[in-house]
Amino acid sequence: ADAWRSYAGPNLGYIWEKYEQYEQDPKSVEPEYRELFKQYGPPPAEEAADHIRYEAGTTAREVPPSPKAAEGEAAIRRAIAAGKLVWQIRAYGHLDADLDPLRLEPRADTGLFEPESYGLTRGDLAAMPAASVWEEAPPDVRNGAEAIARLKEAYTQCIAYEFAQVHDREERNWLVRRAEIEGCPPKLEADERRSLLGRLIQVEEFERFLHRTFAGQKRFSIEGLDMLVPMLDDIVRRAAEAGTGHVIMGMAHRGRLNVLAHVLGKPYGAIFSEFHHSPNKDLVPSEGSMGINVGWTGDVKYHLGRRYELQGSESGKVRITLADNPSHLEFVNPLVEGFARAAQETRAKAGYPERDGARAVPVLIHGDAAFAGEGIVAETLNLGSLRGYSSGGTIHIIANNGVGFTTDTKDARSTRYASDLAKGYEIPILHVNADNPEACMAAVRMALDYRSRFQKDFLIDLVGYRRFGHNEMDDPDATQPLMYLKVKEHPTAAALYGEALIRQGFTDRKTVERVRDESRGKLQQAYETVKQHETVDPAQANAGQAGAEGVNGGIRTAVPLERLKRLTSEMLDWPEGFTAYPKLKRILERRTEAWKEGGAADWALAETMAFATMLEDGVPIRLSGQDAERGTFAHRHLILHDPQSGATDCPLHRITRARASFAVYNSPLSEAGVLGFDYGYSVLAPEALVIWEAQYGDFANAAQVIFDQFIAAGRAKWSQRSGLVILLPHGYEGQGPEHSSARLERFLQLAADDNWAVANLTRSSQYFHLLRRQAATANTNAVKPLVLMAPKSLIRHPRVASPALEFTDGAFRPVWEQPGTGEDAANVRRLIVCSGKIAIDLEDALAHGEANEALHIVRVERLYPFPEQELSDIAARYPKLEELVWVQEEPRNMGAWFYAEPYVRALAPEGAAVRYIGRPERSSPASGYQHVHGYEQHFIVREALKPAQTENRM
Repeated sequence: ADAWRSYAGPNLGYIWEKYEQYEQDPKSVEPEYRELFKQYGPPPAEEAADHIRYEAGTTAREVPPSPKAAEGEAAIRRAIAAGKLVWQIRAYGHLDADLDPLRLEPRADTGLFEPESYGLTRGDLAAMPAASVWEEAPPDVRNGAEAIARLKEAYTQCIAYEFAQVHDREERNWLVRRAEIEGCPPKLEADERRSLLGRLIQVEEFERFLHRTFAGQKRFSIEGLDMLVPMLDDIVRRAAEAGTGHVIMGMAHRGRLNVLAHVLGKPYGAIFSEFHHSPNKDLVPSEGSMGINVGWTGDVKYHLGRRYELQGSESGKVRITLADNPSHLEFVNPLVEGFARAAQETRAKAGYPERDGARAVPVLIHGDAAFAGEGIVAETLNLGSLRGYSSGGTIHIIANNGVGFTTDTKDARSTRYASDLAKGYEIPILHVNADNPEACMAAVRMALDYRSRFQKDFLIDLVGYRRFGHNEMDDPDATQPLMYLKVKEHPTAAALYGEALIRQGFTDRKTVERVRDESRGKLQQAYETVKQHETVDPAQANAGQAGAEGVNGGIRTAVPLERLKRLTSEMLDWPEGFTAYPKLKRILERRTEAWKEGGAADWALAETMAFATMLEDGVPIRLSGQDAERGTFAHRHLILHDPQSGATDCPLHRITRARASFAVYNSPLSEAGVLGFDYGYSVLAPEALVIWEAQYGDFANAAQVIFDQFIAAGRAKWSQRSGLVILLPHGYEGQGPEHSSARLERFLQLAADDNWAVANLTRSSQYFHLLRRQAATANTNAVKPLVLMAPKSLIRHPRVASPALEFTDGAFRPVWEQPGTGEDAANVRRLIVCSGKIAIDLEDALAHGEANEALHIVRVERLYPFPEQELSDIAARYPKLEELVWVQEEPRNMGAWFYAEPYVRALAPEGAAVRYIGRPERSSPASGYQHVHGYEQHFIVREALKPAQTENRM
């Protein structure tokens, strides 16, 4: 083709090299070459280009190749072969890198990196100019042979690089240049080397002291991965120098005590005290008591987090946060991302929050087995570049000790490296030997520079070992005998680095021993102080004082009618040039009728008005979830789309008096990751109302660890406050077992110590007041999460819509009495207590003639804390009660019955029966057949409305 006429000799060889790369991975070559190869196919072979001569205006004819041409062809083939060798070194040099401190793994076949494998001799390479092999060869590299040697050293010695998965050309070029030109190890000054050795000695002596002093106690030692601490030190130091406000870290328990002591400044004495007893004796139960002050239970020492302020450069302090974390390993990951996002955003103005990724650096330290094995890792990595969840790049460090508890890597993952999952997210990966301190420092500095430049994630696979068993009480010889034969003989990182610096003349043996003695002396002195006086970590001293308080009953949530009308009109004032979807426009414009006499506001309008009034009150709002912008049930529509231009508009951003930000995001199809993120955000942004909405409440069980370990228990374990609102669509409409139940019973089972509120509402005004009430507690000691069984079909049900009076003069009511029942107190024999959608079904039945004057119906709108006093007052009004009946649509072993039964029995007057009406016990939450559902629901309603003493035969 004519396209190839301008390419000959070395140029044609270069094009062939590009084409071979293109065949392996089209994205690995520049766009202009991709287009060329896509249009014209492969370039011509050299012999064809040389042997064919074109005569003027006619056909081509063959001519025999000249000796010069033959030599040119051989030179081109050598150039192509050299190009292949360079590409293989760059792409696969990591296979030959020195990564295994214990030398347990066999070295890879190095034939990939030998010139002979490509038909080259070292003489061939030596005859080539360096630049023809390595485009950016430094001046001291004289020829092709030296270029290959230098590249092999760069890619197979100190650090193993994996960049091939990074498709962005600018990023990849930056990474390649950094690996090849700046190289490894970094040029550390003499003082830096000595300081690094001193830190390693501190890390080692701390672990040795704990091992001797608290023999047999769990501590999850860092030994074998000692370099983790100096690497974190460097992240903090550089963040402080850059004026970064926050470094936010998450990690499991491996090495946590050492990180707390040396990176977050936790006093040695406080840690030693925790090996003896509770960190705060004031919280310990008195003799004969099982109670602990204000519900605070605390946690084991290797789960605790800490906040610590470090004076940085002239620009100010950096706050270092290590997130509290339970044993569910990687589940802290999305929380840290939420912490970081909250720290990066400014929420004091209308519109979306303003974000600056430089304000906070998130750092996640993973276990090698957990990184490959826990699905929450993938959920978190997927958040990295998403509009509503990006934190401007996370530094990931895999603390790779080569074994998971007692499980070898061959049984723990299907990939070569623990880090391979990250390749799917185009995250650059560096593997580094934990016994090479200077290489580790080079890796962390490269990671920080990459984040600063590209605002993307970076991963360091810190390859080391574990000196003892999983928790120092295990005997690893029983399960990894060969590994631990080598571990017992292997010198520590400090010992290896000390010997290296002595050989290089940077220090001497006497100085090293003096540093060790000083470190031991500080540890011993701190321990002696603990033995004489209790030492409490200042960060934990007041932990128990953060218990939940009752909300001030004087909170006003009602809003004047004129304000509601004004806000509704403002949100219908479309921006100039914006065309609302016609059908939706008509629906939204009808909202003005809600505030007129005879009108009613449905669930969606109540929510929108709650949000609008909060924004005027200065409360920032973040709402996220699957399809949250429109709402799963096409009811919310807080982001409108122009059908002509595709432009979007958020009505809540047009509120003229708004004093805070409003953010709504469609989340990825993830529950644990997104819920964890939003919970973390709510903790670090206590002034904001943060809402996570499940697509269906049933799906929340995919986030059960976040509920169990963090939201329900975070305050009791760690004094962690959150006002997160959790919307879980719930209700039986015949949609089957995965679209009916949000598993209300699980949240009630976890309810204790006033840890959260659980509600199941039946009025839109109740939703309005409850949201505003939640916002009023933000950033106070009374704040707690709110778990709301949100409606599905009831979203548009006319019996759920509320008149304006309930918004302007009302307040949230934990109990709602059914109008039209219980009016003749002397005649009431049955008191029905229920919650949620079944109450609307009962109201519908009453409206269609199934009335019973001998009963009264009460809806429990807030299940936890249970409204005992309100229900007791109601029951006291009916002196002739013969039975109290709990009615629910869920199966007997689900829903609220098991939780509510003791409360209901306590309400019953002497001689009155307590009955349950609902579905029988089942293993599945709902029927998958519409006709079966309809029969069951009708049966429940009919039985509930029968006269007293009627047997439940279901």
